[in-house]
Order: sequence, then C-alpha cells, then structure tokens
Amino acid sequence: MASYPGVDMSREYGEAIGRHFVPPVLRAPFEGRTWREFGYVLVGLPIGVLLFSYSITMIVFGAGMLITFLGVPILAMALASARGFAAAERARARYLLGLDVGRPQPVRPEKGGLLAWTGAVLRSGESWRNLLYTLVQFPWAVFSFVVGVTFWTTGWGLFTFPLWQWVYRSADTGSEMVLFSDASGRTVHLDAPLGNVLACAAGLVLVLMTPWILRGLTGVDRLLVRGLIGPSELVSRVYELESDRGVVVDTAAADLRRIERDLHDGAQARLVALAMELGLAKEKLAEDPQTAARMVDEAHGEVKTALQELRDLARGIHPAVLTDRGLDAALSSVASRCTVPVRVEVDLPGRPAAAIEGIAYFTVSELLQNVSKHSGAGGATVDVWRSGDRLLLQVGDDGVGGAEASAGSGLAGLAERLDAVDGLLVVDSPRGGPTAVTAELPWRD
Repeated sequence: MASYPGVDMSREYGEAIGRHFVPPVLRAPFEGRTWREFGYVLVGLPIGVLLFSYSITMIVFGAGMLITFLGVPILAMALASARGFAAAERARARYLLGLDVGRPQPVRPEKGGLLAWTGAVLRSGESWRNLLYTLVQFPWAVFSFVVGVTFWTTGWGLFTFPLWQWVYRSADTGSEMVLFSDASGRTVHLDAPLGNVLACAAGLVLVLMTPWILRGLTGVDRLLVRGLIGPSELVSRVYELESDRGVVVDTAAADLRRIERDLHDGAQARLVALAMELGLAKEKLAEDPQTAARMVDEAHGEVKTALQELRDLARGIHPAVLTDRGLDAALSSVASRCTVPVRVEVDLPGRPAAAIEGIAYFTVSELLQNVSKHSGAGGATVDVWRSGDRLLLQVGDDGVGGAEASAGSGLAGLAERLDAVDGLLVVDSPRGGPTAVTAELPWRD
C-alpha cells in the first residue's frame, strides 16, 4: 500500500477507528491529556503554596529592609529566585500540558560584580513578570484544585457508587449513603435501587463534564505561563526571526550546492567533452574531411543537449513561464507533467511579488511531486486564490491519505520554508483519504 514519507503505516488501525468513530465527549475521560491536566491541577496547589509563601516573604522582608543596604539585594534575590521557579514551571507545563514556551532573555550585567548583577536583575522586565507569576498563580491554583478535584472525585465516586455502596451503609437505619442531615435529625439517604441508578447517572454526567472543565482551568494556566514566564512578544519575534533566517540560509546553501552539482555533473561535463570532440575534428579536418564533418555534426547535437540541460537548470531556479505569464500558466505547465490528471484553478486579482510568486510555484510543484510518488490517487486539484492579505494554495487528491508533516519528512521541510517567510502549511490527510494540503503566504505586491 502506498504511503507518504514520514508516515508510520504499522500504527494500529483500532486506534484510528477509536479516534474517528468514538465521540470526543466519551473519549475525553480516558485520554492521557485529561489525566495529565488533572495532574497539573493536582500538583499546582502545593507548588503554588511554596512559590507564594517564599515570594511574599522575600518581598515583605526586602521592602522592610530598604532602609538598610540589605533591602535591595534581598529583592534582587527574590527576583532571581522567581526566574528559577519560572524555569521549573515552564518544564511542568511542557511535560503535563504539552506547552513549550521559550526562555526569556537571560540577565546580562554590563560588567562583573554583585552590584552590576543586582542592577541588571532589578532592571529586567522578565524577572518582575516571573515574580508576578508566583503571586498570581497561587489563588488560581487554589480555585483550580478545589474545582478540579471536587468534580473529578465526586463524578467517579458517584459513577462507581453501586460497586462500593456497602461501605456507607447507615448503622441505625440500614439505608444507603447519607446525602443530607441537619441538626434537627432530618436525614436524606441514597436508597437502592433507584438511588443507585440516579447516583450512577449523576456521576456519569460529572465524569463527562470534568475533562472540559479541566481544559478551561488549564487554559487559564496556559495564558499565565505564556504571558508571565515565557519570553516577551518582542523576544519571541526576535527568536522566530533568527530561526527563520537560519532556515533561509540553509535553504539557499542547499540550492547553491544543487546548482553546482547539476552544472558539474551535467552541462560542464558535456561542454568539456564537446571541446575535446571539436579538437579532434579540427585535427582530422585536413586529412579526413568526412570524418571531421561527422564529428562536427555530433558536436552540434551535444551543443543542443547542453543548452537543453541549461534551460532545465534555469527552470529549476526560476522558470521563464512564471516570469512571463504568471502563476496560472506556470502551474498549468507543472500540472501537465504530473502522472495523474490535475485540475488547476487560479483566481487572483493580480500578480503577487516575484519572491512570493516563486515560493508559491515551487510549493505546488513539490506537493504535486508527492501526489505523483506517494498518493496512489486517480486525480488531483490545485486551487489558488487571495483572501485579504494572504495568498492561499490548496493541493488535493483522492489517494490513500495518511500524509503527515512529521519531523524529517518532505512536508516538514516545506512547512519550515514557508514559515521562514511568515507562511503556514496545514495538512488534512486522514487514512483512506482524501488529502488536502493548504499553504498560506503573505500577499505582497
């Protein structure tokens, strides 16, 4: 069976069936994500108590000592400790929530010494945001713990009540678990069997609700982590641009190596052979004109072949049809060389910038190559349109599906190249098909 690069075709089909046919509301209580989020809420309270107690103690002590020379170093120590706590919290969020945020800029004193370090810590905006996190996280951790643990334990307790109802039998009445009792002696019991059914039903509702409650609680935690212990927006953008610059440099270097290899192995070798053949023809021109003429004819054919190789190489750099006639004609030319029938639909109000146009062309070219090699499709489609300030490309096929932009795959490399120009690649390819790969690029005139 055909497959896409980077796809593990040995994965159990039962998992896929469960993922696609069991409603999310029924899957959620048993998913690993739910239990990891519950674990995050569970350990959040003791961690919050520790962070809040330490930070508030250091702040109060440092503020009280500001009249002496010890106050400022104590506050600096509180800020430095907050940075360490923030690193641990980022690790906890990464392990339990799958939230990977970058590190803030490290503190870099302009010169050595304790005073320089203290000043750098006190001037660091990231340090103050980290300290604020240790104060804000505590009340939210208390709320999350109470809500999460109450709903989760009550839900499972009631849902499984028929299995352990004997534990709470009332010694004086012989009834089931006491639901309500006041000072006047009025008591409400959970009576079997109807009570068991109602308890089980109520527990099931809570069990099904709690994962989504946990999603909401940890959603706030994600905001706190991103906003207070992650890098600032400016720093994140700088990191992103540095990463994109590395991708662009690597891609350009790879293209240069490819061009050099193609010239060396193709046109250059052919031209060297052509020069030698013309030299031999020149030597035979006087004594054997017929042989010399035949050799010149062969050299003429070699010249045509070399010119065609150079044209093909130039097309790989930037095809002439794209420059002359735009995306519609260029993509139609690519589609005509695909091994499966391709319908091309381009609806653009004008032509984007040449650089964006070139990236769009090579993106569609690579996606159609994947269709030809791996999809097993009977047909494919290419749609190009503009939406606001974005250029959108979508390549679809009716093949076997299963394409993933996993690490090391061709789609992952394509996604990195698009990301380098503020683009995006979205892959929708369930097993069994169909596949739709959508690329977004910024529209620049």
